[in-house]
Amino acid sequence: MIQVKRKERETAESLIRRFSRRVQQSGVLRRVRKLRFRQEEQSRGQRRDEALYKVKIRKEINRLKKLGKFDEDALRDIKKKMNH
Repeated sequence: MIQVKRKERETAESLIRRFSRRVQQSGVLRRVRKLRFRQEEQSRGQRRDEALYKVKIRKEINRLKKLGKFDEDALRDIKKKMNH
C-alpha cells in the first residue's frame, strides 16, 4: 500500500501530485490493468460440466424448435430445469 504523509506547509495539490507520482513509480496501476480481464483457469471437471450443460441445453432447444414451441420463456424454463 502506498502512503504519503503531508509535509509541513504543503498544499493539497502538491500532496496529490506527489501521491500520483508515487503510484505511477510503484507500477501498481500497470499491474492491475494487466490483470484486469484475466480469468481464473477452470479445473478439468468444471470445463467438462460446463460443456455437458451446454450440450444438454442445445439439444433441448433444438427439440423445441422442431416442435415450434421455442421462445424466450421456453429458454428460461430450460435453464431453470437444467440447474436443478
